Amino acid sequence: MKARVYVMLKDGVLDPQGAAVQHALGALGFDGVNGVRQGKVIELNLADGTSEEAIAEMCEKLLANTVIESYRIEVL
Repeated sequence: MKARVYVMLKDGVLDPQGAAVQHALGALGFDGVNGVRQGKVIELNLADGTSEEAIAEMCEKLLANTVIESYRIEVL
């Protein structure tokens, strides 16, 4: 089975990479970009029957820094 984990900085946490992307898009002539938040997608190939709770535990222990990041799990 496959799962995707989407990790993003929590609201209110400064996102310097997102700000750099927003600035670069403006410099390239893409006006109207009012905000960019950058995150990561982690795709996992897991044994069949792996529970969503086990995936959440992986996120809590390693995949996301839950102090400043939130995550969303998508089982495919």
